[in-house]
Order: sequence, then C-alpha cells, then structure tokens
Amino acid sequence: MPLRNHLKEYRARLGLNQTELGKKSGVSRQTISLIERGDYSPSVTLALKLAKICGVTVEDIFSYEEEDVE
Repeated sequence: MPLRNHLKEYRARLGLNQTELGKKSGVSRQTISLIERGDYSPSVTLALKLAKICGVTVEDIFSYEEEDVE
C-alpha cells in the first residue's frame, strides 16, 4: 500500500491506547489498528482530525509513496 504512516509513534508519544485515540477522533479502536497496520487509508477528514489530536501536520503522520509499476 503506497500510504505510509507513523500514527502508532505519535499515539505512543501522547500516551494513548488505540481505544482512547479512537474515542478522541470519533472512530473505533479497530479503525485505528487498521490505519496503523497500513490496511486502511483514512478519509481526509479523519487524517486531519488525527493530525490535530497529535499536534502535528497530516504530512508528519502520513506519506504517499508511489509503487513501482512494471
């Protein structure tokens, strides 16, 4: 998946578990887990909420990397 993230690291810096971050951002613990594993790409709205909660920019948490297509 070309969307990489550092959500787990930022969540740990805040001392939050997945459930707590989910509640603060209005999603389930499972959604946070899926994002952290790279199995789910959040909406722009959710990415902005997560960045605001973490006190950073969206680009600090998420980065897009093109996949090589042959």
